[in-house]
Amino acid sequence: MSKQIENHESSAGKNLTPPEGESAVHSPADSNETMPGKDISRRGAVQLMAALPIAAFLSWPTAEQEKVRRFVDNALGAAAKGTSYAPTFFTPAEFRTARVLADMIIPRDERSGNASDAGVPEFMDFTMTDRPGSQKWMRDGLAWIDAESNKRSGKAFADATETQRAAILNDIAWPAKASPAMANGVGFFNRFRDLTATGFWSSRIGVKDLKYQGNTIVSNWDGCPPAALKKLGVTYAKFDRKKLRLTPE
Repeated sequence: MSKQIENHESSAGKNLTPPEGESAVHSPADSNETMPGKDISRRGAVQLMAALPIAAFLSWPTAEQEKVRRFVDNALGAAAKGTSYAPTFFTPAEFRTARVLADMIIPRDERSGNASDAGVPEFMDFTMTDRPGSQKWMRDGLAWIDAESNKRSGKAFADATETQRAAILNDIAWPAKASPAMANGVGFFNRFRDLTATGFWSSRIGVKDLKYQGNTIVSNWDGCPPAALKKLGVTYAKFDRKKLRLTPE
């Protein structure tokens, strides 16, 4: 998936057709270059997308972070053994819609699984239950997107075709391009997108997708990689022992 962020005012989902000059999501065969009017890869988009939502998640108390992660891991583990997850906040129809929408925002690709694989819908259900102040925008937003889908195609969002769903997201994913009539959908999508990002990149799959290697024991330290030294324009040959730092070449 991909998106460009500017004051929280843009995002994209799989197979969306971007407005002129903006980028949407690509298939694995597409170029990874970030170019106007071209698709960009999720690994490029993560640098733009994940920072603010993850920062918000990290502001939660550590115990709460661990609680939600254990909850999601247990739910995924039970599902793997054949026990379907029963949402406590979402209705069955809402949960299905949330799953479809989250997977459009972060689809499965050659690098990792999609939002559902990471337990994002379960993460959302926990969050809505744990933080009641967030329930209204979520419920109202899911009702809005179903109503909009029914108006256009006569089907609920989750039952519409991928093309029909993408057409709705095209109208709400870029606030600067959206019509005033889409204001409620735009506000909902931006918040839903950020919650999707938070759930995904704080999950086991998401952390692996980022190739995060924090808290890893390094048995041998050979110094900064040559490519990084070259980029910084420094060298160990001119190590300043008094200031304990590398100096420019």
